Amino acid sequence: MMDPDYELFAKAVEAGSLSAAGRLLMISPAMMSKRIARLEARLGVRLVHRTTRRLALTEEGATLHRDIVAILDAIAQAEDRVTNRLRTASGPLRISAPTSFGRLHVAAHVGDFLKAYPSVELELNLTDAYVDLLSEQVDVAIRITSEVPASLNAQLLAPNRRILCASPAYLAEHGRAERIEELTRHRLLAADGQLPWRLVNGRSRKLVEGRSHVRTNSSEIVRELALSGVGIAFRSLWDVGDQLAEGKLVRVLNDWEGPGDLGVHAVYPRAAFRPPVVDAFVAFLRDRFGKASWNPGSEA
Repeated sequence: MMDPDYELFAKAVEAGSLSAAGRLLMISPAMMSKRIARLEARLGVRLVHRTTRRLALTEEGATLHRDIVAILDAIAQAEDRVTNRLRTASGPLRISAPTSFGRLHVAAHVGDFLKAYPSVELELNLTDAYVDLLSEQVDVAIRITSEVPASLNAQLLAPNRRILCASPAYLAEHGRAERIEELTRHRLLAADGQLPWRLVNGRSRKLVEGRSHVRTNSSEIVRELALSGVGIAFRSLWDVGDQLAEGKLVRVLNDWEGPGDLGVHAVYPRAAFRPPVVDAFVAFLRDRFGKASWNPGSEA
């Protein structure tokens, strides 16, 4: 840190006299003179001539003043760079997202985000494992959940609507389920831990139990199995919306779907200061997801 006597000296030269500088700094002229004299004694040179009412620099004083001004300018520029970086979306941003959702709906928007914020250094990690944001130094995690821990901040990016679906080929071979009780005679498809299914129809509730016809730890495999005609799956619209629109999958038991408690959230650590890049990314995704065809509340 620069000695305050240097800054006082620079301010005195800028003001043109000790008394003028004293008024700016709220220091008496006598104290101003004492501190300049102390600086001269420490350096072993005379910095100013005191023969006139205005401050006149010696050659050594002029040299010192020029160097001090350069240092103060460099400090000011460094502070501007730091504060501007904190005020704008820039710097590192580490994101975690579920594998399938991240691939389909986060990675797809990364390019546009980086075009809008070219100074961001983005890292995107996809995993279906639970990620501890603090220990793994994650800035933002995308989670599809009904509950967010109180230790984290969260913003809802989009609802998560889930429906039963199968391929036309499967239904042609095995028949349509007309009642929810008939699901037990069909081949069900679910990733490990995703059965039983909770379904609602207005005020009616149903827990569909059973075993997946094919065991897998991948939700993406479940989607592909459904497309291949292997069975009936319980999938989110963000996962199968395009296939439903194209007729590659069709809804089963249209009146039944998943409860509306799940949502796509952006979660991030609670902190006194949050880098603007976090807010920029969350706002960017909220805007994109708000217009997505799979979002039941889409503005598109």
